[in-house]
Amino acid sequence: MPSNKTAVMKEIDAQIAELEMKYAEYKSRGLKLNMTRGKPCDQQLDISAEMNSVLPPEDYLAEDGTDCRNYGGLDGIPEARRLFADLLGTNFENVMVAGNSSLNMMYDNMLRALLFPLPGSEKSWSAQGQVKFLCPVPGYDRHFFVTQSLGIEMINVPMTEQGPDMDVVEALVASDPMIKGMWSVPVYSNPDGIVYSEEVCRRLAGMKTAAQDFRIFLDNAYNVHHLYSDKKNSIPDMISLCAELGNPDRVFEFASTSKVTYAGAGMAAIASSEENLNWMRKHMSAQTIGPDKLNQLRHVRFLKNAEGVYEVMDKHAAILRPKFELVLDLLEKNLADFDACHWQKPEGGYFISVYVSEGTASEVVRLSNECGVALTPAGNTYPYGQDPANSNIRLAPSFPPLDELRQAIEIFSVCVKLASLRKLKEQSN
Repeated sequence: MPSNKTAVMKEIDAQIAELEMKYAEYKSRGLKLNMTRGKPCDQQLDISAEMNSVLPPEDYLAEDGTDCRNYGGLDGIPEARRLFADLLGTNFENVMVAGNSSLNMMYDNMLRALLFPLPGSEKSWSAQGQVKFLCPVPGYDRHFFVTQSLGIEMINVPMTEQGPDMDVVEALVASDPMIKGMWSVPVYSNPDGIVYSEEVCRRLAGMKTAAQDFRIFLDNAYNVHHLYSDKKNSIPDMISLCAELGNPDRVFEFASTSKVTYAGAGMAAIASSEENLNWMRKHMSAQTIGPDKLNQLRHVRFLKNAEGVYEVMDKHAAILRPKFELVLDLLEKNLADFDACHWQKPEGGYFISVYVSEGTASEVVRLSNECGVALTPAGNTYPYGQDPANSNIRLAPSFPPLDELRQAIEIFSVCVKLASLRKLKEQSN
């Protein structure tokens, strides 16, 4: 009689053969499907079409009388500042509104901190030695690229269902004065869709740090990007919470309308303490005479107020929700019984985070790409592009239409199984 191992290997070979036939058929279709980035689709961009004509020629004055056609106004127009303050649940005085990109603001602030002493310090970060940053993983690849491009050493911090592992965070920041900051996406984290608990927020705001000039770069990109009207998750006002717990200058909080109106022509904001904002103003005054105030004005005329933003976001959710549900349904159908694979079920944001068999994520991505399905490169959700487990893959359902999305996930599922079974066979030989 054949041994159990022989029988198992025959079963694996049979499954691989079946999957390879499916894969060959998919590959023969010559598809070009793209799920690499969380881009809004055309229907989402069309939601804001009215914004192109919302300003008649005579409408160019902000509520304080500022002529938005002219120079000046480093903080942004008052109505735009108030809109972001309402959306972030913070005070008007804590908000500046600038250009179209919050990532641009993050990069600029990181560079300023490297060059100029922050409030609470006599030296810039770079003047003190090798700067280090904490990076909750998996996380946002563009955050990691910012820190890497500026020569900052990145330290992985594992995520939990409540947010970053605070026992790890607190131990690290208390022990090393060269750990100068931390990336955070607190609402619908990229890519897992995790919402930081109130306890995690309080610990972040109140923890003891060896560095007096420690800053949390809080990217609140998805705070209004809810998929379900009855599950509008949020966090406490981190600016007020940090002040309450004795660390008023700890947070730089960023947000934008990039996925509310136009991804390439939105408006971006930063919320922080008065000391931090004054530090920014000092150095920004050498960089710019002011932001695009007409773009801010047209946004405010179109969105009107926080309620107007929520109405727009309900329209986005109506487009996105079927796509997310389709992906999750297909993953459940195709991979639920596949023990080596699991995924997050987000309640908002732009991504679905899938964990495949350890050591196979790069092969899954390669197989998918060869079959015409472009995915975010494996490892991108970790600093330096190196996922220690080679397991996490970020899926971005927003851009493709439903029919393309269905094909992409069917192909992805075959690639997940094929890569895993081939590795299992290799390990068994």
